[in-house]
Amino acid sequence: MDLQPQIHQRAAQPYAGIRTSVTLAGFPQAADTLFPELFGWLHEHGVTPAGAPFIRYHVIDMAAELDVEFAVPVGGTVPENGRVRAAILPPGRYVTLRHIGPYDGLVESNATLLRWASEQGIALDFWDTDDGEAWRGRVEHYLTDPAAEPDPAKWEVEVAYLASES
Repeated sequence: MDLQPQIHQRAAQPYAGIRTSVTLAGFPQAADTLFPELFGWLHEHGVTPAGAPFIRYHVIDMAAELDVEFAVPVGGTVPENGRVRAAILPPGRYVTLRHIGPYDGLVESNATLLRWASEQGIALDFWDTDDGEAWRGRVEHYLTDPAAEPDPAKWEVEVAYLASES
């Protein structure tokens, strides 16, 4: 994590994704399975990705399960088929932080961004539920393909949280 948090206004972003529940320990296996499945589906249906793949966090309970979506931005609508669903990242003001390094440092980067938003008085768009924190727009964009860059010290991930409108 080398860069400072920033604020960006973003337009709505259509995407195709596979939603699942996973424990923190099961995350690597889910990513290793679901991203290839999703990219295979996109290729099979002639859909070209419009950006870096990402994970959208819908509901987070770090001690139990996380309701997440493994996703890829697309340029427009896509046919829904099987486990792949079309959705849209909401537009709005996002606080972001660029994480550089191995994925195991993402927990610290997320904590840094949460702390920074709180210190800046920026309310984030989430609420508590019985299943954990529900987020309207919390994502990690995986900017580096580990197959193309094998050195984890060079991997880049953008962590982004949607700010509350109020």
